[in-house]
Amino acid sequence: MKNKLSQEEFVRLAIARLRLENYKGIHSVYSGFNDAFKSYFEGANPIDATGELSRLGKIVLRPVKGGVMLYIPGEGPEMSRGDMALKKMGLLEKPAARES
Repeated sequence: MKNKLSQEEFVRLAIARLRLENYKGIHSVYSGFNDAFKSYFEGANPIDATGELSRLGKIVLRPVKGGVMLYIPGEGPEMSRGDMALKKMGLLEKPAARES
């Protein structure tokens, strides 16, 4: 039997394998990630796990309708949509540092 992946390994593998051709990230719900995570880790909460990985800087989360997008650090959008809007309005000179 294969050794079980850690939560970080599982999330990074999911991002790499579940993303669609032209996208760098995956949607937590629509990609099937949440259900796969719960199944693989016997009911563990994917929201708690991805939140902790994000806090540690292992992945990047961006809120979207119906869930979140998960990215490998450096592959996701540089700014949030809110920051982009503020920049276009001339109200943001430098993007805020985020601890996503």
